[in-house]
Amino acid sequence: MKLDAIDLKLLCLLQQDCKKTTKEYAHQLGLSTTAVYERIKRLEKSGTIKSYVALVGKVEVDKTFIVFCHIKLVQHTRENIKQFEREVLKLEEVVECHHLSGDYDYLLKIVVRDMGDYRNFMVSKLTAINHIGSTQSSFTIKEVKHSTAIPL
Repeated sequence: MKLDAIDLKLLCLLQQDCKKTTKEYAHQLGLSTTAVYERIKRLEKSGTIKSYVALVGKVEVDKTFIVFCHIKLVQHTRENIKQFEREVLKLEEVVECHHLSGDYDYLLKIVVRDMGDYRNFMVSKLTAINHIGSTQSSFTIKEVKHSTAIPL
């Protein structure tokens, strides 16, 4: 689907605050409410807009310990990769998983309450996954920037 300048501006507005009314977006874009409604529906139908979510404060839910964990698999067979990816999808503490090039195979972003929770996660969940050769963890000292918006 080809996006025009208005689609991109609408997407930026939705990424900033998706709880506004269609009328409010129409006013900001200089369009009719119907035109904006139809654009949003088209963007949803095409999969450009994947979903609408509430962004929860980590402090308020006591999940402020953020870990980036590099994973190296023992072997890079298709089955080992598929099995690892199936298993990591089941781990609620893992909020992001990226298959990488370079020295490590995967990078996981893990959110837990504290170091004790991370240790329990590592011992009882992560290391229970077959074919992990090694891990290397880095802990966030301070989150300098965090955005869920895709730059358009």
